[in-house]
Parts: sequence; structure tokens; C-alpha cells
Amino acid sequence: MSDLLLKLRDLHTDIGQYHILHGVDLEVPRGQVTMLLGRNGAGKTTTLRSIMGILPPHRGAVTLDGRAVTGLNSALIARQGVALVPEDMGIFANLTVEENLTLASLDGPPDPKRLERIFTAFPALRTFWKGRAGTLSGGQKQMLSVARAMISERRLYLIDEPSKGLAPAIVSTLAKALRELKSEGATILMVEQNFRLAKALGDRAAVMDNGRVIWSGAMADLASAPDLQSRLMGLSLEDHT
Repeated sequence: MSDLLLKLRDLHTDIGQYHILHGVDLEVPRGQVTMLLGRNGAGKTTTLRSIMGILPPHRGAVTLDGRAVTGLNSALIARQGVALVPEDMGIFANLTVEENLTLASLDGPPDPKRLERIFTAFPALRTFWKGRAGTLSGGQKQMLSVARAMISERRLYLIDEPSKGLAPAIVSTLAKALRELKSEGATILMVEQNFRLAKALGDRAAVMDNGRVIWSGAMADLASAPDLQSRLMGLSLEDHT
């Protein structure tokens, strides 16, 4: 395994009176795509939000590139080079596509070369550049959400179910863009229920259940072992799209 960019140790997080994470241990290697898998309600989204500081853990440690970031607010964590693509997309519906991407850029106006790469990946964003984000289709909003994370180079991308509810053609477009991001050496931690997409993109996988990581290893090992998939998640990857 390459050196680690992100480490979680004994992470515990509550939401109100509910104890959601029960001691999560997770390692994310630099320059790889790590898939966070598991049944609904296993704690995957809460894990991403805890890393980002949106849901501060009450116990345990989050370490980014050797530096503890536990307890920092989400704005400071973003300044450490971490981007979150949330499940609800997190775009500003009343702002234009241009304004959404400009706000997401860490270093002032978007870099023209990086912007051109985004337009190549998501041509609809060029078409609706001056249009309000709220008028986009669901797939186009997801493209914008991913593009907001990509508009500046980040050390770590946290991506929560980018293919959820999207048509196969839109999923294919997103997959191509994420492959391009991966080819640039990006480090990605991604929650995904589309297991074929997880298999295609993932280098490593971690499976969660009941607020803990119960298995971690190479994505290829998990993808080639239906019995292991069934034992860990109650399903076979090959049976789900």
C-alpha cells in the first residue's frame, strides 16, 4: 500500500441522541480511490461528514497527511485541501453555474485550463454557464456538484453516492470524469451503492456495518468473492447496478 493521506482512529459520532459511529478505523492511501460500502444506515455518510467537520466526532482522531484535523470546523478543513460532494449535491440553486464554480474555487477566479477540463467532462455546464443552478436537471446538478469539487486541485475528495437516482447515460458521464480525476493522481474516498461503478473505479474498499468498518482490503479481492460480499453486505456486487 502507498503512504496514507487520511487516517481515522476509533471515531465516534452522535447525531442528536443517536450514537451513529461506534469506533471507525479507516485508512485512505494517497493517490488511490477508496470505496466506502455497506448497507443503508451503516454510517457511511456520517463518516464523510465527520471527516469534513460537519458532524464533529466526540471521540477518536482524524489525521490528514499526518496532521490532526479533529475538531476543526468544515471551512478550515476545506482550506486543508479537502472537498466534499454531498449526497444532496450542495449547490446554490439561486446562483448561476458560473457563480457556483467561482465560489468553490480556492484561489480566486477559476483557472481557465481547469475550467476547460470541466467543460470537456460536462458539456452541459458550458451550455448553462449563465443559467441558474436551480433550473438544471437532476443529472446536471450532480455534474455541477462534482465540478465544484474539481474546480481547484484538492488533496482529498469525499464523494457521497454521486450516481444515486441518475440515468445510466449520466452515470457513464460522471464515471468518465471521476476516472480522469483518478488518472491525475487524486485521492478519493467515495460512498457508492452502484457496485459496478465501485468495482470499476475503486482501488481499495472498506465495508461498514452498524457504525464500524468490518472489512477493508483491495477492491479486486472483494469484487471477485461473491461469498464475501454476501457475508459482509447481504448481496452480490454482480447482481446490482
